[in-house]
Amino acid sequence: MILKSITTSDILELQKIYIKAYSSVFSNHWVENGMEQYLAKEADYMGLKSDIESLEHLFYFIQHNKTNVGFIKLNNTVQDSPIASDQDISELEKIYMLPEYSGKGIGKEAMKELIGLVKELGKRHFFLSVVESNDDAIAFYKKLGFEFHSKTHIDEPGFKEELRGMDRMILKLRE
Repeated sequence: MILKSITTSDILELQKIYIKAYSSVFSNHWVENGMEQYLAKEADYMGLKSDIESLEHLFYFIQHNKTNVGFIKLNNTVQDSPIASDQDISELEKIYMLPEYSGKGIGKEAMKELIGLVKELGKRHFFLSVVESNDDAIAFYKKLGFEFHSKTHIDEPGFKEELRGMDRMILKLRE
């Protein structure tokens, strides 16, 4: 497993993985055509291009045996830090794996490598938000050292009301 930086020339591949991986996990979290509207916005070519070109975000393909099997989006300039006095923080905005590669330890390897990269960036904390009913993901992040920090919620039209609760989890990287 390796993390490979994503460039603007990779956007079509990124879109394909994004849509397939997201849909396989979260299709039952939406009402009516909410997921389609969300993906049209989030996986939009120009939006992804803008994010990739910005210095605020880092994108990586998760590669296994030279095949792109998932991706990560890291927010490196957090505007809404859960630790108000701490700007030395990065946020895991997205990590999605293609369904046929889930449960094989690849995501765990990718997260360990990503944690190392965030440390190299000199960050003191690393945080993420996870749907509070996603017990498997919460257990996964806990095994990596993340701890519960606070509650938040998803504010997306069409996302099921009963699934909007999120747990914000933080990993302390250094004092």
